[in-house]
Amino acid sequence: MAAIRKKTVKNHTYYYIEHSFREGDRVHKKEKIIGKALPSNIEELKQEYMAEFMAEIYKEKWLDRFDEIKAAFLKQEKITPKSAREKEIETFAIRFTYDTNRIEGSTLTLRDTADLLEKGITSGKRPINDVKEAQAHKNAFYEMLDYKKDLSLNTILYFHKKLFESTKADIAGIIRAHQVAIAGSKFIPPFPAEVYPLLMEFFKWYDRTKDKMHPVQLAALIHLKLVTIHPFADGNGRISRLMMNFIFHKNDFPMLNIPYEKRAGYYSALERSQTKKQEDIFLQWFFKRYLKECRFKPLANK
Repeated sequence: MAAIRKKTVKNHTYYYIEHSFREGDRVHKKEKIIGKALPSNIEELKQEYMAEFMAEIYKEKWLDRFDEIKAAFLKQEKITPKSAREKEIETFAIRFTYDTNRIEGSTLTLRDTADLLEKGITSGKRPINDVKEAQAHKNAFYEMLDYKKDLSLNTILYFHKKLFESTKADIAGIIRAHQVAIAGSKFIPPFPAEVYPLLMEFFKWYDRTKDKMHPVQLAALIHLKLVTIHPFADGNGRISRLMMNFIFHKNDFPMLNIPYEKRAGYYSALERSQTKKQEDIFLQWFFKRYLKECRFKPLANK
């Protein structure tokens, strides 16, 4: 995290933003001068400084590699027949639907999900709400691919409603007004009175950042920030992962599926990032996962 430091130079006091980080056995320190007085928007400046600083680090280690993945991805898309691309998207939609719902407790297996979404076949042994939420997620995913509006409060309310209106109508698309907890996590979500102001702050951040930040970093932070605000009574992980892929798709990057089998590392990175208030923890995990999962993934038709 960035910290404020004071230095006296020739009897004049100056304020600096400073950040220390470890690389192997070495500790590095970066700083930026603010001036002789602390401005009123110091917290905003600290966030901007950290974004600038981490962008330098990430560019060298990660972001250029992601751009190479995008270039190869778009090149492959140009030579892939339309019918093959559509099949790849369907395969991704099934796997994404299975994993994102399974992470949140769905009992459907991957085969159950494929039979349901490809053939309309359902198992009478599975809870009806699990079946409905799988169908709703697939429909929301395909609608997201064609969605022309930008990310906004109305966007997340709309898609949350699409995900849960058939199973949890009383909370679908509605900002929570009660306190919630995350089972098995040390992180305590914001109090209800904090949620709306945090969402407004989140969308202001997005509007001023979306054209400056690398899309992979932006998608990761949208996931992290949304799930940390925890704006809904349920379904926060699913809406966050859907909006993550909305950003990827909007910027012509391969979309990401987080496998159920990798949930332990995913949970750990989220919780440590949230409790320590260090976005870099989740970003490092996310970048490694993206690099591993998204070398050759389908680009949806636009």
